[in-house]
Amino acid sequence: MLNTLDGVRDETGASPTSWAVWTRAWTAEENRHGDVLNKYLYLSGRVDMKQIERTIQYLIVSAMVRFLLQILLFFVQLVWTPRTENNPYLGFIYTSFQERATFISHGNTARLAKEHGDMKLSQICHTIAADEKRHETAYTKIVEKLFEIDPDDTVLAFADMTRKNISMPAHLMYDGRDDNLWNLEKLTCLSSEGRKSQDYVCGLAARIKKMNERVQGRDKEPPFLSAGFFTDK
Repeated sequence: MLNTLDGVRDETGASPTSWAVWTRAWTAEENRHGDVLNKYLYLSGRVDMKQIERTIQYLIVSAMVRFLLQILLFFVQLVWTPRTENNPYLGFIYTSFQERATFISHGNTARLAKEHGDMKLSQICHTIAADEKRHETAYTKIVEKLFEIDPDDTVLAFADMTRKNISMPAHLMYDGRDDNLWNLEKLTCLSSEGRKSQDYVCGLAARIKKMNERVQGRDKEPPFLSAGFFTDK
């Protein structure tokens, strides 16, 4: 997906530009996350690997295709900037949130694995979570710079991306620290459309927090069900 973005794509697959080097390194790390978790499941001997591989195949063929089409639709629907397709502003805003979600998800898995006695799985997931945290830091720094040099178009992109209600790995995720995300409320010299987007985005955290509180009040956390490969029994 990153190689579809204007201005930051790896034109040759071996470009020495900073963007290209980052994209290849990021992709390689994400690929190894899947590899190590797949090998863990295989070596545990306690899951049906044929079904695991079928599930992965179905995911790539169907769900991921729909997901990527959704992202591409975001790009082509933009009309407020000359770059109506392959907009890097949207791409980096999305990955900033996506990497936060995967950092939290893998961290939670590591904690649960440790609680139930599987120290090796916990170690694996802690390592993956650390990678995801570094990725999040990189993408948020990129977006912070975009807000610094082009606040109007960036806040418009931010609002556009959040209005689409994209599905994230941790839906309705909230960690109590996003109320002042990128200090959006302090942006000045915005156009009228930029100010409208600023008001919309600045109100998101409170709305998501209320939604999460309603969900937490309605649903009780289910008991942990062991899959059979968390212990040696």
